Amino acid sequence: MSVSRSVSHKFGTILRDWLLIRSGSIAGQAFLSVCRQRRHYSAPVSGSVPSAKQKYVPTTGTYPKGFLVSGTHVGVKASNTRFPDLALLTSERPASAAAVFTQNIFQAAPVTISRNMLEKCSGEGVRCVIINSGCANAVTGKGGLEDATSMAASLNGLLPGFSSPDSTLVMSTGVIGQRLPIDKILKAVPKAVSNLQNTHDSWLTTARSICTTDTFPKLLSMTFTLPSSPSISYSIAGMTKGAGMIHPNMATLLGILCTDAPIPASTLQPLLTHAVDRSFNAISIDGSTSTNDTLAVLANGAAGGQPVTSLNSEDGVAMQRVLTDFTQQLSQLVVRDGEGATKFVRVRVINSPSFPDTKLIASSIARDPLVKTALYGKDANWGRILCAIGYTQGLSSSETVIPARTSVSFVPIDGSEPLRLVINGEPGAVDERRAAQILAEEDLEILVNLGGGGDGTGTEQATYWFCDLSHEYGGLPLAWIAQSKGKD
Repeated sequence: MSVSRSVSHKFGTILRDWLLIRSGSIAGQAFLSVCRQRRHYSAPVSGSVPSAKQKYVPTTGTYPKGFLVSGTHVGVKASNTRFPDLALLTSERPASAAAVFTQNIFQAAPVTISRNMLEKCSGEGVRCVIINSGCANAVTGKGGLEDATSMAASLNGLLPGFSSPDSTLVMSTGVIGQRLPIDKILKAVPKAVSNLQNTHDSWLTTARSICTTDTFPKLLSMTFTLPSSPSISYSIAGMTKGAGMIHPNMATLLGILCTDAPIPASTLQPLLTHAVDRSFNAISIDGSTSTNDTLAVLANGAAGGQPVTSLNSEDGVAMQRVLTDFTQQLSQLVVRDGEGATKFVRVRVINSPSFPDTKLIASSIARDPLVKTALYGKDANWGRILCAIGYTQGLSSSETVIPARTSVSFVPIDGSEPLRLVINGEPGAVDERRAAQILAEEDLEILVNLGGGGDGTGTEQATYWFCDLSHEYGGLPLAWIAQSKGKD
């Protein structure tokens, strides 16, 4: 069967099954029951974290000074009767801010409002971030823009020294094409303000409140120092959400980072852009870029010390390293929660003449459905990896990939010797039993060595993180229908 016919058959099958469910027939209800029973890797309906994912949920944290957060139940979706779905984050003092947004042409109303706000204030004087889950407020026209503006203005008079909607970032996530229940949200804002705290539980509740199809809240925090102020312990915390529609550019649905280090917006924006290019823009679940992707960082300087005003200074270099490492750790939690995923895969491409080309090759492998399904099936099919390398689009030179110099290996997580699948363009003597043992693990690294390219001198490398593609991913649209039928 050709690729086009295979894709058509897949969508035809999903449409058939959707019509069967919507029919309300006995057969449809029976099929619905089967769909529910097959959800092996997704969050239980109870909202509890699956046992396999509990290790990723922190039990303690160290959070930046001067920030308060809360997660409050609104019921943005009528079916949500108890889980928090309105997140609020505030800085007790004006903060610098930077953000990166989706490259999707159909950008949601909160993306437009937040981008315009940051441009207007040049990233300075930001005080709040307000986020709802359950409704994306995307493709909602003028009314959606008005709703997003109302969310930003809803904090006027509720916080000490705060009176301007031009100091608030707005984010939304959920179903596309539906208007927000804005009256319900605005009515809940005073309660969200009264819930503000800086405890671990409040941060965790806030992280839960931005989740949609996530199986666990994604929250990290850490401390660090800077060379100019070695006696000061700075903190950075971040939360993100996402399990589907994950691929650059951006590559997460929503994320917010906070630090008490003193960093002006003029420095913060390039720091974030560099970090995101090597983290959130280097992950993939399904190759789909959302309409709402937004990642923002706030720095309020509450811990004191010298401002980080130069990227090339000792503080600038150290801060770049901290932020890049932190965003990589946070973004990897998104991959670990990929919809229907059973594996966490790192693909590392090394010894390339060009970093942009190297990243394109890693991305090509990470989004290839044949590679992803082979990994799910525990099949050491290195031909699919070579194929993905070979069809990579946009390479700057035909000398980037030389087949006779290209090698591919599986790197086990236990640190043992890599399994060499392809050596200088020729098949290796693959031990199938060892390959099966490596692929039985949840974590895997694919190492691609380009041998330096055409002249053999290339040393650039890039890393991508992705997951496999299981049976469940294909059934997720049916599960969403099952969950919402008769409720929303």
